[in-house]
Amino acid sequence: MLEVRGITQQFGGVTALSDVSFAVRQGEVTGIIGPNGAGKTTLFNVVTGLYTPTAGTVLLDGRNVTRLPPEKLARRGMVRTFQNIELFAKMTVLENVMVGLHTKSTSGLLSCSLRMPWQRAEERRLRQGALQWLEFAGIAELANTEAGGLPFGKGRLLEIARAMALEPRLILMDEPAAGLNSRETMELARLIKRIQETGITVALVEHDMELVMDICDAIVVLNLGSKLAEGSPREIQENPEVIAAYLGEG
Repeated sequence: MLEVRGITQQFGGVTALSDVSFAVRQGEVTGIIGPNGAGKTTLFNVVTGLYTPTAGTVLLDGRNVTRLPPEKLARRGMVRTFQNIELFAKMTVLENVMVGLHTKSTSGLLSCSLRMPWQRAEERRLRQGALQWLEFAGIAELANTEAGGLPFGKGRLLEIARAMALEPRLILMDEPAAGLNSRETMELARLIKRIQETGITVALVEHDMELVMDICDAIVVLNLGSKLAEGSPREIQENPEVIAAYLGEG
C-alpha cells in the first residue's frame, strides 16, 4: 500500500534521513523503531506531506504522492496522529470527532447560517457517525465531556477516533503509547488490533518495544537516519545489530 523509496532529508548541513526505503503491506501493522534522533518522526513528516524530501519518492497504491499536502493525502485515504495530542480543548469529545467528519459535509455557509432543513438533517447524520466512532474507540460515554478535561489516555483514544472518522485506508500513528500507563497501553493495543480487523493498514512509530512486538506484523529499524533492519518481530528480536544498537546485549 505504501512504499518509501530512497528518502533523504537534509536540514542545512544536517542529514536527518539517508536513502531510507521500505514498504508497508496492505492490512498489516508495521512498526518503525529506533532511539531518539533516529529520524522516525522526520520520516513520518515526509510520508504525510509535512516535509518535502531532499531526494526520494513516496508511493501510495503505486502512485507518486511525494509532494502532496496532508489534506490531499487524507482524501486519498492516508491520515496520521501526532505524538503531542492536538484536540480542540473547548469543544466536546463528540464535537472533536465531528470536526473530523467535515469532509463529508455538503452544506455551505448560507445553509448553515439559515439552519436549512437539509443542513439540520446532515448535522444529525454527522453527529450519529461521530458517536459510532466514539463507541468504536470505547469512549462513547464521554461524548459530552469537554475535551480539555480528558485524562491523557482518553485524549489519545479521542485523537484516534477523530482520525478514524475520515475513514482512512492507512493510518500513521506517531508514538501513540507515549505518556500512557500500562493499562492505557493495553487499551491502545486492543484498539489498534480492532482497527486492523476492519481492514485498515496501520504504521506506527513507537518506543514501547513490548507493544511493538505484540501487535506488529513487520518492523523497520532506523539508526542515525538510515535503515538498519526490516523484518518480522521475531527476525528483529534475533538480529544481532538490532540487539546491539537498541535492545541491549542479553
